[in-house]
Amino acid sequence: MKKIAFLLLFLLFSTIQGQEELSEGPFPQLIIRGVMLINGNGAPPRGPIDIVVENNKIVDIKVVGYPGVKIDDSKRPKLKPGGKELDCSGMYLLPGFVDMHTHIGGQAQGAPPDYVFKLWMGHGVTTVREVGGRGVDWSMDLKKKSQKNEIIAPRIITHTIFGQKTNDFNPLNDAPISTPEQARKWVRANAERGADGIKFFGAPPEIMAAALDENKKLGLRSACHHAQLDVARWNVLNSARAGLTSMEHWYGLPEALFEDRTVQDYPLDYNYQNEQHRFEEAGKLWKQAAKPYSEHWNNVMNELISLDFTLDPTLNIYEASRDLHRARRAEWHEDYTLPSLWDFYQPSKISHGSYWHDWGTEQEVAWRENYKLWMTFVNEYKNRGGRVTTGSDSGFIFQLYGFAYIREMELLREAGFHPLEVIRSATLNGAEALGMADKIGTVSVGKLADFVIVSENPLKNLKVLYGTGAIKLTEDNEVVRVGGVSYTIKDGVIYDAKALLEDVKKTVQQEKQKLNYKIKQPGLE
Repeated sequence: MKKIAFLLLFLLFSTIQGQEELSEGPFPQLIIRGVMLINGNGAPPRGPIDIVVENNKIVDIKVVGYPGVKIDDSKRPKLKPGGKELDCSGMYLLPGFVDMHTHIGGQAQGAPPDYVFKLWMGHGVTTVREVGGRGVDWSMDLKKKSQKNEIIAPRIITHTIFGQKTNDFNPLNDAPISTPEQARKWVRANAERGADGIKFFGAPPEIMAAALDENKKLGLRSACHHAQLDVARWNVLNSARAGLTSMEHWYGLPEALFEDRTVQDYPLDYNYQNEQHRFEEAGKLWKQAAKPYSEHWNNVMNELISLDFTLDPTLNIYEASRDLHRARRAEWHEDYTLPSLWDFYQPSKISHGSYWHDWGTEQEVAWRENYKLWMTFVNEYKNRGGRVTTGSDSGFIFQLYGFAYIREMELLREAGFHPLEVIRSATLNGAEALGMADKIGTVSVGKLADFVIVSENPLKNLKVLYGTGAIKLTEDNEVVRVGGVSYTIKDGVIYDAKALLEDVKKTVQQEKQKLNYKIKQPGLE
């Protein structure tokens, strides 16, 4: 027993010591000096600005000068005894990023939470909405540890998969949810365990209606991936009318836009369990919907906006469908992707999202057209005042935690968002969708101290937010990498973002050495 107790103390000390090397704080006072502020509300940058934080609350945002003019130090906020000063002169500060669609690793992927958290935090993600994991109790345990800063992790918002049972959470004693009352009972039990909401995949209409109604009465949020197994009877419009607060990906939206059919045009030999079928045919779905700006298209959009409904498109997670080569050759895989995760990505009839059974030019061309129509809806939804958020759904289809979130920003830019609208989607829109806009989402007096600080201007090039930085040629004709998040600040704790990523890189290297593993492209020796 003494040996076990000693080992536990040693592991705890090692964890704390590791955190101290990667983070500082919190402090009774923190002053961040001389930044260019890109707020999450769509306002243009301004600076230099000093930001004062006391006990994890922003207490002052002070303009301290003008471009090209020496700052008068006598007019700057004063540092109090015990306070911390962070000189970020000339750097860019943004609100902490909100990833609206996450999974904290996965047993099939062999991705432990610590690995996942550091990749997110290394890219400025300070809040994540987990939409399905290993169960409400497991997720709540990590959430509480993050709240106390016992682990290096973003703030966690927990959405349990509807009907999920675990060893510690089994409110219906193994019975499947088959009646509206059972649905309501499960929803109440989920709320009692402390969950923030529910992630749906679909269910019979009477079950969905009862569950959403009960969840809404409890004041909780909800998300839905409208899976093909139920979407023919219950699409996005049905969900939004019943109280769903956000839709994931885009399934269920084209179905709400159908004019000349009620079901997707499935080939007659289609099998949903064959993911080549599932994803290949999904790439043809938007062409079956009403044409952009048609009467029905407009009516569906306008009704969703009137319901204050949130779109969380996760454009990045399907990008391999339109360009498999690009996704699997992303430069960060070599240094940051665990061997177990790389194996999970390979063509497989078992692993979810590994649908490369026979993927080629025809499938990619169809998906590119799919993206054009999808992006048109998303961009116009934003233009008409609808809320669009930024979510990554990493850990599948060659998309890596953290890196995929920045790629999602780039794809929103491709869809037509101004860079300031992209940042708003990643910050304030996410906070609003979570009901947390009074705490996070913008840099405002009274809000929590969640910030992203980067040396380069992300509005000019979003690639500077990648952990691998952006490529640039100097005046001396030297190729360099610039950017990468310098500091991620969550709850007033300063994290060295580059050190977090170095720690991940070291973990991946050690795992490769242990297994004598080398990343290989599919089918190549």
